Amino acid sequence: MTDNFVISTDKSRLDVQAIHTYLSERSYWARGRSLETVQKSIDTSLCFGIYDQSRQFVGFARVVTDSAIFAYIMDVFILEEHRGKGLGKKLIEYILNFPELNNLARWHLVTDDAHGFYKKYGFSGLAAPEKHMEKVDQNH
Repeated sequence: MTDNFVISTDKSRLDVQAIHTYLSERSYWARGRSLETVQKSIDTSLCFGIYDQSRQFVGFARVVTDSAIFAYIMDVFILEEHRGKGLGKKLIEYILNFPELNNLARWHLVTDDAHGFYKKYGFSGLAAPEKHMEKVDQNH
């Protein structure tokens, strides 16, 4: 049941240490990420924390955006002990309907294992992958 949970963009409520621990130790995409890098990514992104009514931190997502055309959803997670309650759905729906992000032309995300989940929200594979390029620094 998701009624006992709230989502906030107030960065002062974020448990940066818990976010760092999850990302650097338990995620497949950010394993080994430094605390300094996590803090900088939070400082420069639109962040969403999800909390139970007792104010305990239970999940996180951040969005890199220009707030006009493009948004990139990153670092989405719900702590293991809170999964199965619909909180991931609640978090993504909140982000996609967030007033500052309304009417964007393009949303982007990367996932190894949640394609079916995000497909429910209109995400699909790249329409023209041959047009997309990336530069990856193997040191990060």
